[in-house]
Amino acid sequence: MYRKTTLDNGLRILTTTMPHTRSVGLAFFVGVGSRYETDAQAGASHFIEHVLFKGTEKRPSALEIAAAIEGVGGVFNASTGREVTAYWAKVAAPHRSVAVDVLVDMLRHARFDPDDIERERHVIIEEINHTLDSPDQLVHLLIDQLSWPDHPLGRDVAGTRESVRALSRQQLLDYMRHYYVPGNVVVSLAGQVEHQEAVEELARLLGDWSDGERRGFLPAHDDQSEPRLKVHYKETEQAQLCLSVPGLRRLHPDRFALRLLNAILGEGMSSRLFLEIREKRGLAYSVSSYISSLEDVGTVGVYAGVDPARIQEAIRAILGEWDRLRKETVSEAELNKAREYFKGRLLLQMEDTFSVAAWFGQQELMSPEEVLTVDQVVAEIDKVTAADVQRLAQQLFDGRKLSLAVVGPFEGENEFRETLQCFDLYS
Repeated sequence: MYRKTTLDNGLRILTTTMPHTRSVGLAFFVGVGSRYETDAQAGASHFIEHVLFKGTEKRPSALEIAAAIEGVGGVFNASTGREVTAYWAKVAAPHRSVAVDVLVDMLRHARFDPDDIERERHVIIEEINHTLDSPDQLVHLLIDQLSWPDHPLGRDVAGTRESVRALSRQQLLDYMRHYYVPGNVVVSLAGQVEHQEAVEELARLLGDWSDGERRGFLPAHDDQSEPRLKVHYKETEQAQLCLSVPGLRRLHPDRFALRLLNAILGEGMSSRLFLEIREKRGLAYSVSSYISSLEDVGTVGVYAGVDPARIQEAIRAILGEWDRLRKETVSEAELNKAREYFKGRLLLQMEDTFSVAAWFGQQELMSPEEVLTVDQVVAEIDKVTAADVQRLAQQLFDGRKLSLAVVGPFEGENEFRETLQCFDLYS
């Protein structure tokens, strides 16, 4: 499915040939994100991602960088997460070298012009302000704070307004020097690409890139023993809520069962939450479940936007669906539907060249000891039983480990605390 070459400096190059396509998706995955930051560095990973788009010696402005990709009809972007920062592009196959050159130029030769940094500092602060002003985004930030209090995982990936204002150019350069090293980077290409040709091109551009030793991150632990609650007063027409419990680490043996549990619970318009909360009770326009899996910890949660007058009913209904998964074995028909849902979405995703590049590239970076093909994942999904799903639900949906974040026109916490404490997730 893919080929891999490691250069002498530690840079890993992956290619997946998809001869039927006319495009190439490529991405540089860097093993760093917000959880690597100290309090003083909060937001540095995200700040660097922004600055790399502002100009290089070869392309001194953001316009020239963008025009190089868009001038050949391509698209490109970047993202910063808790553990990975990605820079990617997708272009027509004849223009692969243009995209490679632009991304390499950004990663290795960004100018970090002081004026650009100051302008981008203001942009990022406005991005943070947008999160704080958007109830549906703020509630997710609050649930992270509850899940990982006093830990980098509980912070906004963008940092805080205070930390972003304080970050200096030298701090950004020092931070980048520790993590943007070839041994901490995977380059993945997929589409109409030939492996050896890509390796030779990247070796020519990156073979002289000196490796270094990256710093680690602060480990996280699941030590919650009682419910956690945060209610943020905001005068809104709709209340936003997130309910979560600790989940599974990235390579946990039960991770495939968790995928099906999540599909059954709250993915799509035929999931239990959608049918119960929206279709049957009319409590929410938007309701869904989600999972997050990191190297050492994870979360399982539910998000909903509801009428403030009916929020208690919504919370009870969500918890009721959790309890139902604990107490009742999922039928074979529903389990098979979840299997086919998951497999179908996965296979549709793999028709896109960038998605294929990301599939293998992120696995190689985060879990090189276990890079699975799509067929291997499908085989693991097919092994999951109804008993596996119920056992996992009983393990995860523990009322002592429950967290609830609410944003809306509520003055106090007492009514929410009573709802959490009286529910049957404690038995």
